[in-house]
Amino acid sequence: MPQRPRSQESAPGLAVEVYNPDYQLTPASPLWAATHWHAATGPPAISIHAGIEVGIVLTGREEVQLDGCLIPGLAGDVWLCAMSEPHTYRIAVPGTANLVLVFLPAFLGEEMLGDLPWLTLFAARPADRPRVVATETRQMMMAIARELQREIESKRDGWECAVRLELLRLLFHLSRGWRYPGSAKGRAITHPRNLSRIMPALTLLHERTPRLVPREEAARACGLGRSRFTMLFHETMGVSFKTFRKRARIAFAANMMLTSDLPLVTVAERAGFADASHLHHSFVQEYNCTPGQYRRQGRP
Repeated sequence: MPQRPRSQESAPGLAVEVYNPDYQLTPASPLWAATHWHAATGPPAISIHAGIEVGIVLTGREEVQLDGCLIPGLAGDVWLCAMSEPHTYRIAVPGTANLVLVFLPAFLGEEMLGDLPWLTLFAARPADRPRVVATETRQMMMAIARELQREIESKRDGWECAVRLELLRLLFHLSRGWRYPGSAKGRAITHPRNLSRIMPALTLLHERTPRLVPREEAARACGLGRSRFTMLFHETMGVSFKTFRKRARIAFAANMMLTSDLPLVTVAERAGFADASHLHHSFVQEYNCTPGQYRRQGRP
């Protein structure tokens, strides 16, 4: 199981809490979920993982930053984080609690939210994703969160199915009245079957070192030409294959840094970076934190 975050002293402004990014997600076990309670406040903390994330604030207040977009959160607020998307969080009030679900796209498959493919919510830019505004929606989110908690904590027979249904209900109510920006009449441009068409590429990136998956190989695995694959991937995931693969490489490197004693030069090489300097630059660019700081903060 992933390690719980822990606080350590550090310089002002640096992340002082780190989650182990290995959520052990596999096609046979595509879901991880837990409730976190934070006794104290602190500066922004880094979370790096390859799964999709849905978080709900249960009590208190926290701020989540997704790819440069700051999302404030009070009880009933929800954040949506795409696969391998850079994100940090900051606990703003002592005693803040949240419910976090991390999962692979296959967990929800090709389900629709009315006429909207569910993955469209995550393909939009962080600033354009739906948020809780109405009091009625906030109450609905809290009711769904309580049901999710019951299922996750009890783990009765079929609890994963119950979580899946509640998660779809949450995304449906969150997306009601929301329109995908930048498309004709506000409608999503993602076709419901696009996810299944690019799923072989996502599987390759999840099961193997990202640097070993060239675009051409990913396209072939999906039965698509390079140009068609490039378009469908960007349309479905909201970022280019190149950007997605880079983020996946950082997540792969982050996992090695927390779960091994390998020197950074070896970590960089195995994650597909030219050298340790390249990894350093990419890590700072995405997370405003050096690999060395990340490793120190996440190790006992």
